[in-house]
Amino acid sequence: MSISLVNVSKRFGDVNAVSGVNFSVQDGELVALLGPSGGGKTTVLRMIAGLEMPTDGDILIRGQRVNNLPVQQRNIGFVFQNYALFKTMSVFDNIAFGLKIKKWKRADIDARVTELVDLFDLRGLEKRFPHQLSGGQRQRIAIARALAPKPGVLLLDEPFGAVDAKIRQELREWLVRLHHDLNVTTVFVTHDQEEAMEVSNRIVIFSRGRLEQIGTPREVYEQPANEFVARFIGVMNVLEATVQQGQARAGELAFPAHGVADGTQMRIGFRPYAVAVSIDLTQYAYQATLRHTYFLGILLRVEFELPSGLIVRGRMTKEEYASLGLEDGREVSLQIKNYRILARDDAALGTEVPLTPPPRPHIAENI
Repeated sequence: MSISLVNVSKRFGDVNAVSGVNFSVQDGELVALLGPSGGGKTTVLRMIAGLEMPTDGDILIRGQRVNNLPVQQRNIGFVFQNYALFKTMSVFDNIAFGLKIKKWKRADIDARVTELVDLFDLRGLEKRFPHQLSGGQRQRIAIARALAPKPGVLLLDEPFGAVDAKIRQELREWLVRLHHDLNVTTVFVTHDQEEAMEVSNRIVIFSRGRLEQIGTPREVYEQPANEFVARFIGVMNVLEATVQQGQARAGELAFPAHGVADGTQMRIGFRPYAVAVSIDLTQYAYQATLRHTYFLGILLRVEFELPSGLIVRGRMTKEEYASLGLEDGREVSLQIKNYRILARDDAALGTEVPLTPPPRPHIAENI
């Protein structure tokens, strides 16, 4: 393991910033720490770096316990959200700073900086100062400086938060290529779900100082551990349902709940792609009205309103939308192809449940 956290907690006075966190990062992985503000992800990153000490638990880097090891001895490169470049130093000197501190030979410094300038596409900018550069260039310099001493681990705190959307997308793609070429173990903090899904091998999701789930982008999207993850990652329809005679009912929608006592409250979740739509009003069990269409480029987000007023969100391609002849106000029938019973807290109450075969119109017991 490159990094392991074993039952790590951090308290600031009476505030539990991180509570009993356990996870490991393999050699060469690119891992995202994802969560809302105040979730604990940045505190975890700073504890790995040595900028904060854990109150309880152990942090291991390459098998060595580093709880009391100074930052300088951890062989870690750290990139701050605001770049933290030295304003009075040139690009060359910023990248070389850590090497000079470590007392590298001048020839070795020149060779290493030149190597990184070429790798990071910064040639011709060596003599410029940070204020003369774009946000994307400054971010690349900050990462080059962190990598200059050849650290075993690279840590990035909201690395693309200070640049505009277009540059952020370019930097994401660049980071993936860089990681592929260098294969350095990398952990980065983000609150951007799309960024975490697009860039990382695995995602560690935090909320209120707790680790909610860890998994690949596909796992956390398709198999959310609880309601928080389901809502936080992507878009999820979440319905409050009440069990009546073996069915969990939310408005017109009904889901099997055999063996569950009447009156039990359940939360049912399903992704927009699980909503099947037809303009044949007899094809599926539920009739609805297309209330609004949101254009997202290749995909369209569609909102359907059932007679009870319940809103169901779906998603389809432009081609599917056009082939169905849909438009706002159109009457359709719809079907939920699969769903999940969501836990309110620590663990999922069940796996994804397919709703097959498609139900006949108005016969809820066949759903």
